Amino acid sequence: MATGRGRILQQHWLGFQRLRGPGRGGGAARGRARAFGFRKGPGVKFSAGSAALRCHARGGRHWESSFSCCSGFLDGMPSEILLKIFYYLDAVSLLCAGCVSRRFYHLANDNFIWIRIYSTAFSPTRSNWKVNSVEKIAVSVSSLSVQDKEAGYWKKEYIRKQIASVKAALANILKPVNPYTGLPVKTKEALRMFGLGWAIILKEKSGKEYIMEHVDLSVNDTSVTVIWYGKNWPCLASLSTLDLCGVTPVFMDWYKTPTKHRLRWHSLIAKYNLSHLTVSTMIGCDRLIRIFCLHPGLLVGVWKKKEELAFVMANLHFHHLVERSTLGSATVPYELPPHSPFLDDSPEYGLHGYQLHVDLHSGGVFYLCGTFRNLFTKKGNIENGHVKLIVIHLKNNREHLPLIGKVGLSWKTGIFDGCIKNCSMMDITLLDEHGKPFWCFSSPVCMRSPATPSDGPSFLGQTYSVDYVDAEGRVHVELVWIRETEEYLIVNLVLYLSIAKINRWFGTEY
Repeated sequence: MATGRGRILQQHWLGFQRLRGPGRGGGAARGRARAFGFRKGPGVKFSAGSAALRCHARGGRHWESSFSCCSGFLDGMPSEILLKIFYYLDAVSLLCAGCVSRRFYHLANDNFIWIRIYSTAFSPTRSNWKVNSVEKIAVSVSSLSVQDKEAGYWKKEYIRKQIASVKAALANILKPVNPYTGLPVKTKEALRMFGLGWAIILKEKSGKEYIMEHVDLSVNDTSVTVIWYGKNWPCLASLSTLDLCGVTPVFMDWYKTPTKHRLRWHSLIAKYNLSHLTVSTMIGCDRLIRIFCLHPGLLVGVWKKKEELAFVMANLHFHHLVERSTLGSATVPYELPPHSPFLDDSPEYGLHGYQLHVDLHSGGVFYLCGTFRNLFTKKGNIENGHVKLIVIHLKNNREHLPLIGKVGLSWKTGIFDGCIKNCSMMDITLLDEHGKPFWCFSSPVCMRSPATPSDGPSFLGQTYSVDYVDAEGRVHVELVWIRETEEYLIVNLVLYLSIAKINRWFGTEY
């Protein structure tokens, strides 16, 4: 019956379009920007640099013209008829309709409509001998619960229940943990299951915003590399900040049916200040671009001649990645649950039984993929508020490791591509004695000639160092270029762990 009535309404709708001819007004276009951009305000724009957004723009022209043709006809309809039409819409279509105008918003908040949707989605699974239809259940519940509730109550309840179901599904799929990496086994499956993507929001000093969805990504062993590039970047001099967000469909299973216009949820992961693109943050260059590293884990490519954006690349570690990309809001990042300190039964012996997994990679090519077990350090190895954890000893030749291939960071845009020497992505996963992730990060790094010579033995070859610093610790790597074999050799790898981090983790007072 519902299908038949829908077809009759559709035929009447098309008939009115033919009688009206070309549509009038641009109000529907403004409504569409608010509905499908999922951001409020007149300053929001969609950049054409993303292939996904170009697809939205192309598909949107026909939708916009057909909608504007019948907008006047719908506005002239009585509210009772519109409510009857809205009754046959699903949740996503009803939310989209509510973004068209103020009148549609109030009508789309009708509790009788939403209680039917709520009853259909969350009806009891236990069946009795006498089973009522969804309509009868909705009528019986609505007679008791609709009149005394404010408008939009059951819409909020439906969305709240959907969010709770997403959190429960996340907790279930991320529960199994790999004992070797300490990370969830099904992270890649979770990314695919939830239709997860990433977007950057470029904000001008005037308040105007540009949203770009990712163009390309590659999944590594413990991280994912996400890339944005295009032709129509906004002027770099006018930009102030960049927001990195996870993007998921509002409802978990909606991404399974391909649609051009999707309501999506933005979860803020990190906020970056683009005024920090200075000489101190530049880590490399080639004949076309210069690259800058903004913590945490963001790489920004700028054209040398035009001083404009060429690409943006984010390296995201798997640790809590799915939660950070789905459970935050557009303005507030996901907050990790409070940590309960582990009992350290032998604090006088320092740290022991630690495990490190380190990757150096770029563009799907791995230069190093190593795992180091049974790491330890004594309580006395404290320097400047950090505990020194030696992974590869400088004086032990048997521990030295070669890098595979010529190290370089690959980049590409829609037209050009290249490789910047001596730069790469570094993924660090450090597990404590209980096998729990203690310190995890993914970040661009570069090899530089050390300012002062090492105190250890001298090597026949040019020496380089790689350094990374954040609030939880520091990584220092020393390498030697072996000319005969044309390869880099890691001769020293040291982690410096923050005392404050250790005390929070174990409840100690080092």
